[in-house]
Parts: sequence; C-alpha cells; structure tokens
Amino acid sequence: MQSWLFDFRSRSFVLLAILFLFLTLLVYSETTKIFDESIIDFFRDNSGNPVLDMVMQIITESGDVFNMLMFGILILFIPKTRRVGITLMILIVISTLLTGYIKCGVDRDRPEFNYEGVPFPVEISKDTFALFCEGGFNASYPSGHAARSMIFAIVLGFALSNRFPHGAYLMFLYPLLVSVSRIYVLQHYPMDVIGGTVIGIMLAGVLANRTKLYKIFEKSKT
Repeated sequence: MQSWLFDFRSRSFVLLAILFLFLTLLVYSETTKIFDESIIDFFRDNSGNPVLDMVMQIITESGDVFNMLMFGILILFIPKTRRVGITLMILIVISTLLTGYIKCGVDRDRPEFNYEGVPFPVEISKDTFALFCEGGFNASYPSGHAARSMIFAIVLGFALSNRFPHGAYLMFLYPLLVSVSRIYVLQHYPMDVIGGTVIGIMLAGVLANRTKLYKIFEKSKT
C-alpha cells in the first residue's frame, strides 16, 4: 500500500484536490440535489428493521471523533504501534477541524428528516467542530465521519500490509460501512460522504508520508 502515501506536490494529491473542488462546486451549486434527495428518500422509506437499525447506529458511532481518539491513544501506549497512533491522532484532529470549517463555508443543511429507528443509548453524533463559525453544527458537506473512517482504513491498512499484503485491503470495507450508515441514520447525503472520503484520502496520504509511517516496517525487522 505504499502508493497510498504521497506528497503535497505529487500528481495524486493534485488530482484529488481537483476532484474535491469539483465535487464541492457541484454541491454548492445544488447540481446534485435531486440525486442526493432521491437516495436519502430511499433510505428513509426502507429503514425500520430493528437489527439493521442497531447495527447501523453502532457502525456510525464508531466513527465519532472521540471514539477514534480513544483508539489512537490506546495504540499510542504500545511501543510497536506508537507511530501509527501518533499519525492517526494527528489526522483525526486535522480532518475533524478541516471538515468543520468547510461545512461552514459550503453551508449545506443536513437532511431534514428525523431518524426514527430503534432507540439508541446515546444520541447519534454530528461532531462538527468549527470555532467562530455559526451554523456549522447543522451543516452536512463534507462528512467528518467519512473522512475519519477512510483515514482509519488507510493508516491501519498500511500498518497491516507488511504481514497481510492482500488482506489489508479489507480495511476499506470499514469506511464504506460508515458512509452507508451516515446516510442510513439520515445525517448525510451521498455527496457528503463522497466528499469526506476524498478529504480522508488526501490527508492520510500526505500526513502518513510526513510522519514517516513506513518506518514501522523497519522497526519490525530489527
């Protein structure tokens, strides 16, 4: 998975940045409004399965910023995974703040429907953090959960790729499930999670490269 790590000046970063700007323009101009609303209507009309409701709620809460930070702190105390923990924690904080301020700029309202699935012990999280920006908490584009879950998949997948070169790619099922869960619980439109996913790839590729995440393999050989 070395190709998932890249620099600011790399072709990968430039192309991802252009893609994100293009997606943002589509959302801001409401070009995707019909598409987004048709998908959210489908999820609203087909929810209500008690088991699926609970599963989706658990998956979506796993992407909450505090839960991910706790996981990062946990692996930070393990010497062999310390570099992974540091990288993960930096990325979680940066992605949460960045998506929060972009939400303020785009100012797209979250879906207007109230989620009426099986009652969950905790309130379904929105966790948008943007100081000095009014209305960001109720803004939806891009999804911070989608960004963090993709970061999680890339960083953890890369860390596992030395021992499980093919199995590590299974980590990408996690951001897919988180993205679907955010739409299922009516917190985000499809374009929100797509935009968040692109940001997650951009940040993870650059920061993991800057923190020299690849050195975890050097340590495992000594």
